[in-house]
Amino acid sequence: MKVALITPAGRGSHAGNRATATRWAGLLRELGCRVSIAGSEDAPKEWRVDGQAPDLVVALHAWRSHVAILACRQAFPAAALAVVLTGTDVYRFQHSHPETFHESLAAADVLIGLHDALEEDLPAGVLPRLHVVHQSALPLPPGAPRPGRRHFDVLVVGHLREEKDPLRAALAVRDLPMGSRLRIIQLGGAHDESWAKAAVEEMADNPRYRWLGDLPRWRVRQWMARARLMVISSRMEGGANVVSEACAAGLPVLASDIPGNRGLLGGDHAGYFPVADTAALGDLLRRAEAQPAFVEGLRRQVAARAPLFTPEAEREALARVITACGLHA
Repeated sequence: MKVALITPAGRGSHAGNRATATRWAGLLRELGCRVSIAGSEDAPKEWRVDGQAPDLVVALHAWRSHVAILACRQAFPAAALAVVLTGTDVYRFQHSHPETFHESLAAADVLIGLHDALEEDLPAGVLPRLHVVHQSALPLPPGAPRPGRRHFDVLVVGHLREEKDPLRAALAVRDLPMGSRLRIIQLGGAHDESWAKAAVEEMADNPRYRWLGDLPRWRVRQWMARARLMVISSRMEGGANVVSEACAAGLPVLASDIPGNRGLLGGDHAGYFPVADTAALGDLLRRAEAQPAFVEGLRRQVAARAPLFTPEAEREALARVITACGLHA
């Protein structure tokens, strides 16, 4: 079977959509599919697989890939079409650009969501076409670094942009007493110069904050091994892969209380805080440093979620999507 993966993130991009497309391409090949990855701004001829029309088109991002989604319907009328819903799709563009969003949904045979709480925010009429694919991650390798004693390192991973509320953890540790070992390590490139400037200024004012920029995956995984905690402070998420990575690594998580986090970590997770609530996050961070039992409880909770995020589980979920499209890998 021939599958075309279409993403708005170009070749070489570190954006989540590109990483998802690359990982899915490998998993679909394991299922026996022939796969190509192309950009949503490419011409339809670039969406072919080995020069042939695809049997299945998977378009990542309902809004950003809207033109491509409609063009695929016209160029490949016999192909099945699956549209992947991102966080900005569901929590921003559904409301700011409803006509475009709903046109993309109407064109799709199948909708793919990345977390289990999407029913809270999608129209009831589309739910029968919705299939959840949890993004997978690998556990840390044997012999990975261990947390040091000098610092209580808290990791924040993701691009610096508005949706991520990236400096919230840094703000939460500004006024700690001298004896605290808490330190925020921020990984990820800045969306624009204003965010880079904000991070540099925060480092100058806040000795507990370090921004290390966009690092390769192996370096990120090293920091996950060294950290004692991860903070995911996003204002909106469609199902962040960094949550899967934290669970697979056994890294305890403090997360903003939004559907995209609850849909991955579960409703009973003990580490939620209200969106953009600096004081509440600061309270949780101080509790984590002072109470090892609290951190251990969070570790047990993420470890219990880890089986949802294995490559095998993700591959099986993609196989179910293919079946739902009336196709066979």
